[in-house]
Order: sequence, then C-alpha cells, then structure tokens
Amino acid sequence: MPDLKRYQGLALIGVMSASTLWLAATGQLELYVAPKHAIFAVVMSSLGLAAVLVSAMRVTVHHHAEARPRMLGRVAAGIGGTIAAVVTAAMVLLPPATLTSATAAQRDVNSTAPLTDTATLDAQSEPDASTANLSLLDWASLLRQTSDLGFYEGKTVQATGFITPDSDDPGNVFYVSRFYISHCAIDAQAVGVPVYMPDWDDTYDADEWIDLEGEFAVNASTSSAQGIAVTPDAVRRAAQPDDPYIYK
Repeated sequence: MPDLKRYQGLALIGVMSASTLWLAATGQLELYVAPKHAIFAVVMSSLGLAAVLVSAMRVTVHHHAEARPRMLGRVAAGIGGTIAAVVTAAMVLLPPATLTSATAAQRDVNSTAPLTDTATLDAQSEPDASTANLSLLDWASLLRQTSDLGFYEGKTVQATGFITPDSDDPGNVFYVSRFYISHCAIDAQAVGVPVYMPDWDDTYDADEWIDLEGEFAVNASTSSAQGIAVTPDAVRRAAQPDDPYIYK
C-alpha cells in the first residue's frame, strides 16, 4: 500500500506540473494565474517535474536492490499512468475556458471590487474630468464609493466586457463585467457597471462580449437594487479579448 500511494503521489504531482507547463507553452496559463506569478509557477512546475522523474528512478532502483516482487509496483505504476493519461486527455479535449457570468453571479458583481485611490476619486469630481482612460475596474471602484448621480453627470462610460444578468431584474438590467484577478482564478472577483436596457435578452445573450458607450442615469428598473445604471447610447457585439481578465 505505501508503494501504491507513492506512485499515485508521483503521478499526480507529475500531471500537475506537466499541465502547468503545457498551459504556459500554449499561452493559456494566464487564464488561471496572474501574469506577475506566471514565471514562478513555471519554475516551480519545472522543478516539480524534475523531482518526480528523479523520485521515480529512485523507487525503481530501490525495488531492484531489494529484489522484491515487482507485481505491485507494476500495478501501481499502471494506476498512476492511467490517472495521468485521463487528466491529460481531459485537458486536451476540454481546453481551459474563461470564467463566466454564472461565476460572476455567484460572487456578486462589485461586492469586493478594490477601491481606487483618493487621487482618482478627487480627479473625477471635477466637472470636466476626462473618462477616456477609466477602466471597468475604475468604474466599479467609483460605484462602490459613491452613488451620487451628480458625481457621474456628464461622464461618458466606454467599456468592454461580457454580459452578466442582474439578479434582481435580469430581463431589464445587466452588467458589462470582467473578472479582476490579484493572484489566480480562485480569487477572481467580478467587476462591472450596471446597464438599464429593457428586454436586452431579446437581442443579446448572457456571457456575450460587447462594447458599451453611454452615461449614468437613475435606474428606471423598479426591481433592481442598483440606484443608478448606464443608459446606453451604443451597444456593439465584440470579440472576447486575448486577455479577458483585469490584473493589478
């Protein structure tokens, strides 16, 4: 039994390390890990794979030196190899995908959006403040800090993201949203801006990527908990960006 556990452990570590390296080689590692941590993940996976190979050779030598029956070792190796093959095949047949609106709804859009710095908030308080450089994360942060409509008066929202239906009024309100990642996909938080657009689901689908342009106004929805929302001037379908997440 100890030998079986040893082979299983080596197989699982090997698969995890090889999977990480494969994701990095195919440019998909950033779907799981923030770019600033990618090099660390690749280095540690390389070391882990090397350690697995060395450990596997030592186990083989140990068995030969003691001249123990090798049947259990063969069975264990077969089980470990099967596990590795199944996981690897699943990764190839079911390639990594971005997080979706379902995940965004579970994690409550903007519930933990990081707050922008005071300087940004003060700058946006100016009547003629430019919004051209504001990201979706900036807008989400500002929405967490103030719902005063006067603050947003005259400010144009330009944002790209995927559609996440508002949980309170999914037929008339949705978020243009993206995921903010600090370390990895496990800590991903959904951020976005609410949009009031009656019967939007007659034209668009949840998770569909769009370009939005509009201005904030009092949310006309009587069901949504959002006091203000963007009234769209233009909504255009968009392709998912090569880098769909927001990193900071």
